[in-house]
Amino acid sequence: FFFFKQKTAYEILSGLVGSEMCIRDRYKVNPKATPQVMAALLEMDCEENMLKPILYNIRNCPAGPLVAAFEKKNKLKALLTWLEARSNEGNNEVELHTALAKIYVDTGKEPQTFLLNNQFYDPKEVGKYCETRNPHFAYFAYKKAWGKCDPELIELCYKNQFFNLLAIYVVERKDGDLWKVVLDPNNEHRNKIVEQVVQSALPQSNNADDVAAAVKAFIAADLSDGLLELLDQVVLHHPEFTSNSNLQTLLIFTAIKSDPSRVMDNVNRLDNYDAPKLAVKALECDLKEEAFAIYSKANLHEEAIGIMVTNIGDLTRAEIYAVKCGDPKVWSRLATAELEANRVVEAINAFLKADDAESFVAVIIAAEKDQKYEELVNYLLMARTKKKEEQIDSELIYAYAQCNRLTELEDFISQAHSANIQFVGDRCFESKLYEAGKILFTNNGNNGRLASCLVHLRQFQAALDVAKKANTPRTWKEVNYACVRAREFRLAAVAGLKIIIHADHLDDVIEHYEKYGYWEELIKLLDQGLVAEETHNGIFTELGILLAKYMPERLMEHLKTHFQRLQVPKLLRACEEYQMWPEAVFLNSSYDQHDKAVMIMMEHSPNAWTHELFVASLQKAANADLQYRAIYFYLREQPMMLNDMLVAIANKLDLPKTVEVLKNTGYIALAQDFLKHVQTHNISAVNEALNDILLENGDHQGLRASVFEYDNCDQIKFAKRIEKHDLLEFRRIAALLYRKNKKYVESLTLSKLDELHKDATETALESKQPDLAEHLLRYFISKKDRESFSCCLYTCYELLKPDVVLELTWRFGLMEFAMPYLVQTLHDMNDKLDQVNKKTSDIQKKEEKKALQEENQPPPMPLQFAEMLMPGFSPFPQLMAPPEMMAGMQGMYYPQLPQFSQTYQP
Repeated sequence: FFFFKQKTAYEILSGLVGSEMCIRDRYKVNPKATPQVMAALLEMDCEENMLKPILYNIRNCPAGPLVAAFEKKNKLKALLTWLEARSNEGNNEVELHTALAKIYVDTGKEPQTFLLNNQFYDPKEVGKYCETRNPHFAYFAYKKAWGKCDPELIELCYKNQFFNLLAIYVVERKDGDLWKVVLDPNNEHRNKIVEQVVQSALPQSNNADDVAAAVKAFIAADLSDGLLELLDQVVLHHPEFTSNSNLQTLLIFTAIKSDPSRVMDNVNRLDNYDAPKLAVKALECDLKEEAFAIYSKANLHEEAIGIMVTNIGDLTRAEIYAVKCGDPKVWSRLATAELEANRVVEAINAFLKADDAESFVAVIIAAEKDQKYEELVNYLLMARTKKKEEQIDSELIYAYAQCNRLTELEDFISQAHSANIQFVGDRCFESKLYEAGKILFTNNGNNGRLASCLVHLRQFQAALDVAKKANTPRTWKEVNYACVRAREFRLAAVAGLKIIIHADHLDDVIEHYEKYGYWEELIKLLDQGLVAEETHNGIFTELGILLAKYMPERLMEHLKTHFQRLQVPKLLRACEEYQMWPEAVFLNSSYDQHDKAVMIMMEHSPNAWTHELFVASLQKAANADLQYRAIYFYLREQPMMLNDMLVAIANKLDLPKTVEVLKNTGYIALAQDFLKHVQTHNISAVNEALNDILLENGDHQGLRASVFEYDNCDQIKFAKRIEKHDLLEFRRIAALLYRKNKKYVESLTLSKLDELHKDATETALESKQPDLAEHLLRYFISKKDRESFSCCLYTCYELLKPDVVLELTWRFGLMEFAMPYLVQTLHDMNDKLDQVNKKTSDIQKKEEKKALQEENQPPPMPLQFAEMLMPGFSPFPQLMAPPEMMAGMQGMYYPQLPQFSQTYQP
């Protein structure tokens, strides 16, 4: 079998290249085919002795495929010599060095040295190869990748419990992402890694950057306890880092966050840390004493005293510390704190020890608040030596005044100073330090304020004298007020006369007098002001208001005397407020406010109403509605004077509306005289209303005169109302109304019913209707009233037919009563016949005369001849020439021709 394989191999080689020499030459020419040839030979299980000669003659063959072919057959060691030769030649192919690493690991030929020093192999592949053979070699291989195989290295360490190696690697790598992975809270091996880092990895490191990276990672992972132990080990027990400022600062910083009980000990043991930064952090964590110790040990006295007074709040310890330090800045800081704590005396003493005048404003405010003016004087005297400020000198003067050290005050203001005397004087005045104010205002010549001080010192006469110098309303007012309060009315009047001449201040004076109830003196003062040279309308008005309020009996006289100087609207409001209604009516009437005057008289009639004034105002009122409201008012309170009032304003009334209003009241009968007065206007509503009143009163004479004289009403309707009245005279009026309105049948009917034959006869005559006259004549015959029959014949003579009368007379034997009628009828007939005969005779005479004239006229000219002589002539106007032709004939001569009648007929 071996012989067969050997032979086959040679045959393959011979078939491929021809001979041994040809094989060698062939590979020199194409070394890239070596991996395929070696793979084919390995597939035939050729011995290594046959393969090595071929490999020795090949140098530039690609290592990757060749290594893969041998590794596939697990004969990688056969390439060791070839691989080392290529490596020595400088071949840096990754596959070549990776194969060498695997061979060295398997053969034990210093694999650790190769893995640590060689940089050309593939760490991931070699590490994976070594994991099952030697995990430590795998660790070295993964570590050689320096970050590219971190997941594989971490997994390897977890699997083989290489926590110490992993901790060393992580510390050396200083990579934040790697730290984040191993310190993940979900990592079950986290605590072991932290322990190895603290106990082994970092203590072995001398690189400060390693420590810093580890600290940063611990902080990011919130491993405060572990970080504290780490720093404790590094800073307190590692000689390389004992004096490291950053690590000391970080140690104390970590203790502040995780274990505050260890902070004070660390502060006392260490001395090379960032004190300001740590103190701020300690304060943030409420470690006040530790912050004070940090500042104090660092000789930062201002900051230390600040912690003591601000955070700890122990001013006693702060004062001891300030004494110990003896630093003016510390005293200043302590003074400021004591001032904030309202320990004014201690604060001022501290400022004096610090010789500090910078906070003089705050000191002044605090001292004035606590009334510590004696101490304030000492402080301000010191401050004057440091600063030239107006406020300092001003406050010093005020402090002198508060301490009642008036002699020193006078000495001070008599010397050079920068104080604001006016301002200080005002303060003294407001603080009721009037003696000091008197000195100050005398010094600067402010007479107004000086007068105020004298007033408060009850030196009224002196105040009045000074007020004359000031001569300002404000000063006079103040003196007046004070004198009024003190009941010095004589002096008050002198000052008051100087004030009331100013209209803007008059109200204030009045209010002040009234406040104390001195209205009599006030009225006297205003009475004096009426005759002053500078008096004004306001004085007259305000006096009127006061009289309305306190002396109403004088008010009307005042109004009538000084009306032209009064402010009427303002005084009216006062009169209304104090219910001075007669005076209010007078003012409104005089001020042409007649509507308001009428309203007041109606609303307050017991006191304000008089008939004459009411009527006079109502006549001038602009609001027409008031006239009708006045009707109700008079009906309610003065019904007997209603007619007088209505007659007086009749020319302003809307009569139909007035009648309607009177009807609505139900007392229209009271206005009968008014209605008669205005009936001359012949207005329907008035006529009907008056007719109703007359009818109701039974005044038939007045009613008859009314309906016949003033006919502007519905007389037919009224006649129907009274045609059935119980009284004959009213029924007679109804008949007359029918007659007047040509309702003759109705009138005749009523007259016949009441046997008013005369009225009936007159109605028949007025109707001019023969039928009615004949009907009435027959009615008299039926009633056998011969006298009325005769009267009817006489009255209705022209309406009756003679034949009818003759027949009735013959039938009813009334010839005796009809004889006058018949005689008159025959007489009239004869007169008519005479007139007819006369007219006939006149006509005959005219016709005869006309015929005679026609006979005497010459024969007529032919028509053609007339037209030749007179062009355009025509006996008929419609046949005349047109106007144009007639215009052409103007000025022509025409011979005298005989006249022709235009009635000529050809």
